[in-house]
Amino acid sequence: MARETQEGGSSADLEEPRQIDRAAMPLWVSQQEGAAKAGEEPTGQGEEGAQAPGPAMSEALLQEYDYSDPKRGDVRNGLVIGGDGDYYVVDVGAKRECLVAVSDYRKLGGAADESPLGKELPVYILRADAQDGHLVGSFYLAEVERDWDLAEEYEASGRIFEAEAVAQNRGGLLVHFGRLRGFVPASHLVDSGSSGTAGKPVALDHWVGKVLPFKVIEVNRRRNRLILSYRAARRQWRSQQKENLLEKLHEGDVCKGVVSSLASFGAFVDLGGADGLIHVSELAWYRVGHPSELLRVGQEIAVYVLRVDPARGRVGLSLKRLQPDPWTLVQEKYQPGQLLPVRVSKLVDFGAFAEIEKGVEGLIHLTEISDPPPARPEDALEPGQVCLAKVLRVDAQNRRIGLSLRAVTPEEQAAWEAQHPQGAQPAEGQEPGAPAQPAGADAAGDVAEGADAI
Repeated sequence: MARETQEGGSSADLEEPRQIDRAAMPLWVSQQEGAAKAGEEPTGQGEEGAQAPGPAMSEALLQEYDYSDPKRGDVRNGLVIGGDGDYYVVDVGAKRECLVAVSDYRKLGGAADESPLGKELPVYILRADAQDGHLVGSFYLAEVERDWDLAEEYEASGRIFEAEAVAQNRGGLLVHFGRLRGFVPASHLVDSGSSGTAGKPVALDHWVGKVLPFKVIEVNRRRNRLILSYRAARRQWRSQQKENLLEKLHEGDVCKGVVSSLASFGAFVDLGGADGLIHVSELAWYRVGHPSELLRVGQEIAVYVLRVDPARGRVGLSLKRLQPDPWTLVQEKYQPGQLLPVRVSKLVDFGAFAEIEKGVEGLIHLTEISDPPPARPEDALEPGQVCLAKVLRVDAQNRRIGLSLRAVTPEEQAAWEAQHPQGAQPAEGQEPGAPAQPAGADAAGDVAEGADAI
């Protein structure tokens, strides 16, 4: 930026110093330099004996010739030194002043009555060969160039930023990046919602108006091309969040999350950047056929952290561990000889499992179904059937209850049927006529354990 000196010369903070044209210098300057190189004392005399300026004046004139002349496309820092209503006059450190239209300054979005006089602003050189000798520049385009520089920096560093999707076209979304307009191809939009559509593009109007993370994946100034990706940003962001989360989580923690997807084997819960899995066996203390019986995508729930495996990036969660275990009260609630209405939940080779209450099942061994016993359980029972059973033994510690249909006397059976003429009284906690709960792998122990229950 040029500044006038007390001696009448000028100095400049140069961006592109140019070679001084020695031939264009006054003759006395060349003579003085030649004398200095030869080791002689400067004479102080110019052509025809004229008195040459002193050393201070010589240095000032040399500095004046050290200006760099800007070219079209250069961006210079300039000082706004004046204006005539249509143009602002800007000192950009050149031998010529630069004119910038007032309307161009208004594009920056300032107040209508705001003036840039006295401010230092970057100026983009539009014309360096104007007929009137002035330079022509633009404040707005200088800011645009800065945004291109920033976009290139983001592309190189992989930095993620957040912005609003402001519009859509046939191929994707439009997003503002400073004063630039970025384009997000539809293929770089993913739906992280339900398991049925996870990872697939969705309707573009679904995204308009949302503030989303984006990553710059292509910058081309010449073609005015700025390509962004939500998919890449989300993948990178979740990877970073997952690392942070795995460091913080510990077994036994209770945290909140949002159900992100459902599968036949369990439910995935977003814990804030990383997904944890609730296996179907950890959804409830009773058998659950599918997670959709209890949960829905987008539901916020509290979960118990069962295990954390940073090496494999996995988190095991539980929903039932936050609920009381019904087996803790079994020893007090049920005693041998007690009559109970039960619902047949699963048939196996050696008998049938029957639900006594939610989360508590007993085994009716094949020999306890009838006298004589049937060849197969399905010859006498079917899933969902409600029967009157007698408790044979209770082993709460090993989560086993032995039941018998054969031990129910005809009088007890008749009395119960008289009270329940429909013969389908539901087990505790179930609605009348409710279907039997699908069988699970661990609700009443595995097959080997069940064989020893009686």
